[in-house]
Amino acid sequence: MQGKYILQNPIRFGTDGWRGIIADDFTYDRLAAVAPIAAHILQETFGNGSNQIIVGYDRRFMSADFAKRVAESVTAIGFDVLLADGFAPTPAFSWAAYDRQALGALVITASHNPANYSGLKIKGAFGGSVAPELTAKVEAILESGDFNYEAPQKGTITLFDPWQSYCQVLRGKVDIDIIKEAIATGELTVFVDVMHGAAATGLAKILEITDLTNLHEINSESDPLFGGGAPEPLPRYISELLDQVKAHHHQYPDKTAVGFVFDGDADRIAAVDSTGNFLSSQILIPILLEHLAKYRNFKGELIKTISGSDLMPKVAQLFDLPVYETPVGYKYIAERMLSGVPCLLGGEESGGIGYGNHIPERDALLSALYVLEAIAKSGQDLSQIYRHLQQQTNFFSHYDRIDKKLSGMAAREKLIATLQQFSLTEIAGRKVIESTAPDGFKFRLADGSWLLVRFSGTEPLLRLYCEASTPELVHKTLNWISDWAEQFN
Repeated sequence: MQGKYILQNPIRFGTDGWRGIIADDFTYDRLAAVAPIAAHILQETFGNGSNQIIVGYDRRFMSADFAKRVAESVTAIGFDVLLADGFAPTPAFSWAAYDRQALGALVITASHNPANYSGLKIKGAFGGSVAPELTAKVEAILESGDFNYEAPQKGTITLFDPWQSYCQVLRGKVDIDIIKEAIATGELTVFVDVMHGAAATGLAKILEITDLTNLHEINSESDPLFGGGAPEPLPRYISELLDQVKAHHHQYPDKTAVGFVFDGDADRIAAVDSTGNFLSSQILIPILLEHLAKYRNFKGELIKTISGSDLMPKVAQLFDLPVYETPVGYKYIAERMLSGVPCLLGGEESGGIGYGNHIPERDALLSALYVLEAIAKSGQDLSQIYRHLQQQTNFFSHYDRIDKKLSGMAAREKLIATLQQFSLTEIAGRKVIESTAPDGFKFRLADGSWLLVRFSGTEPLLRLYCEASTPELVHKTLNWISDWAEQFN
């Protein structure tokens, strides 16, 4: 393939892939332009004698067609393609790249974005997202229009089942029998909201359960509009799951239940306890950390982002586990995992959790399996486990985050400049005792609470995070900083 294909509206890769509106930014032609370059960069970076690229996709509108176009454009310059014969979670394709010793994977997905988006994620041979330096190379070549790559012959396309090996490796990481027994006897009822996404049928496949009496999958049918919402594991999108778990508790108050919710490509997770309380990864990560350290005797670092709960390092301290903190974004966690330092778990507050005994990739289904194992082994509901951790550490907190739209990028720049020059000394009537700026601006307050202020890199959007001793104090703090930022609009 050669010639100059200069894009008028440059393709830009974000924290994990390129995403664009279908038929506007995200088109066949633009995809066919970027995919061969991505494949070439993968070969240049991970060249291991292989000539194989994994191509996969999620359940979004036209995803299978987009994946086919990617496969065709990549084989046109001589690469052999293993093309998925159906949708699957993004982590399954990351695993396939690693397991099959391919150069990497190109995955059609827009993750948790609204229905009018599609996207492309680039995964490396190691089984995780490639570094920003690599996507920057792809962008630079696209922008220059210079891509000359002649192949002696066209590559081949071979279909493969992305689920088989993926299910097998996940199955081997937990005590499947104890989980299946708890579900079969009715001691544990599982509700799974797959949000019309790529996790559909996944848990039943991994557990090899055909009797679905106590394993209920919600929103499993294909729906390119995602029921009018977005496939993101947030309370406002999962009313049906919450209702079903609450109804089960009303009918069987003495039985344990758990609800899971996965995003569109199944690399992010949230949960619901027996009574229908939403549990973000701020709660799940401490639970998982205790389970893996206590029951499985796993060792290694806890890698957390700056927006992670203070309970995480306190639980790590119970088991003498080191803690490493990164900026927000799983790419920083994966980078640490790849550094060679032993890692137990790496997780972010938005639901992405990965494990040192697997590939350096967020994996919602593996997280669900470990949560199920924790419930089955302890015989407790998730909130019971969480309360026990709070008591052990003597740390009780609540957390929330909001996004605030700014009037424009000028307001954004003015706000950043103000925070850089004049750090806040008091927030919502409480003294600031420490302020840091490794990723945005984080303020620790005299009462033990903290506030994080971050900015979107691509739009006039303020991201506000807070952890405090009560929900009222969390909302008071978030409202205060939101009102304070309004003066710059």
